[in-house]
Amino acid sequence: MKVVIQNKLKKRYLPIKHIRALVTTAAEAVLAAEKVEFPVLVSVLLVENDEIRRINAEYRKKDSVTDVLSFPMLDMEDGSFITEPTEIDMDDGKLFLGDIVISVPRAIEQAENYGHSVERELAFLTVHGVLHLLGYDHNIPEREEKMKKRQEEILESIGLPR
Repeated sequence: MKVVIQNKLKKRYLPIKHIRALVTTAAEAVLAAEKVEFPVLVSVLLVENDEIRRINAEYRKKDSVTDVLSFPMLDMEDGSFITEPTEIDMDDGKLFLGDIVISVPRAIEQAENYGHSVERELAFLTVHGVLHLLGYDHNIPEREEKMKKRQEEILESIGLPR
């Protein structure tokens, strides 16, 4: 597995090396929990609130700041392929799952509001994003419960429970 992390932050919130390690660990935990056994590539973009707002407005037509956005590249549902991937879905021998955009300032804000660590919040947003890339969703109550349960199991597995 390869996680490509781009840092577009204008300010230093936490050491970037620490954020990179945390995001990579969280993404790898999702893939291990989901038993993804093929080589994959995940792209993560770390941004400020203004940038995630711009992306949210452009791609989702929602002119508001959010915490995480996911842009899946494959046709999946709850970790299973609906349509089998082809050569076009490959990047340097790895299956490209998609892009995740995380607002670090929003994560810090939410960590304070929820009363847990920034590390836990960043890990949560990464896990949430990767699960979306694997076709998990929270669009109906049954699917939302399944996704929430999966998120908590994965976060517990890396020592960041609620």
